[in-house]
Amino acid sequence: METISDKIVGLTFDPLEFQWSSRDTILYALGVGATPQKHLDYVYENKGPRVLPTYAVIPGMLSMGGLMGKVEINLGMLLHGEQGITLHRELPAEDKVQVVGKVKAVWDKGKAAVVETEGVIQDKDGPLATTTATLFIRGSGGFGGQRGPSTEGVNEPPDRAPDHVVTDHVLPQQGAIYRLSGDLNPMHIDPEFAQNFGFEAPFLHGLCTYGIVGRAILDSVCGGDSSRFVSFSARFADRVMYGDDVITKIWVTGTGTGIVRAETQKGNTVLSQSRATWKE
Repeated sequence: METISDKIVGLTFDPLEFQWSSRDTILYALGVGATPQKHLDYVYENKGPRVLPTYAVIPGMLSMGGLMGKVEINLGMLLHGEQGITLHRELPAEDKVQVVGKVKAVWDKGKAAVVETEGVIQDKDGPLATTTATLFIRGSGGFGGQRGPSTEGVNEPPDRAPDHVVTDHVLPQQGAIYRLSGDLNPMHIDPEFAQNFGFEAPFLHGLCTYGIVGRAILDSVCGGDSSRFVSFSARFADRVMYGDDVITKIWVTGTGTGIVRAETQKGNTVLSQSRATWKE
């Protein structure tokens, strides 16, 4: 096993196979708050079934799994820093794919390390999606690497009211449903585990928040049509607790381009420096 340092930059993981069915994509959609009343094509096998674009993060997680298979990482000290997806084609309801992951960058923040990974998801017809993830690993910095570029001012919203505002309520069971799509980190369901690592209670998966906001983007600027959704990148700025509201704000800044920010009802920003693109 490698230790975290800038020496692992460029490390490529062996291709990993993954497959899904409409049952998996429907479960994911329910996990990020889709409802039959608003998203029937995404939660009912006899309509569509279509796939939420952010489902790409589920096979994309294999690139992070590849990292943990080759690099020493304490799961309890890991926080998801940033996530991005770019869709090359609309995701099919059923598919068998390979995911090829690699380490794009490693930054030394002193008390923590930041590792950037990339995963390319491809099937028999070629690339389907590319996912990127930034992992913030507490206690793993101080290895003498570079701190990395400043992100100050990146994807800041315009100084005006947003063009779209979508509010979603996080149910007490949201994380318990979402984890069945494959993100089994006990931090999000086990109170004792969360408290052992310094958190007062379990909190929602960052990728579940990401999926909720991605669905709000799909509904508001893509007209609910997943074939129009191209990309979505976001920084996880704060935790979402069970019972919170996730309020997605979207500023359309150009043709098929927008800045996104997500907040809770308490006013704290939970996704920042976020950007989405879509087909008009």
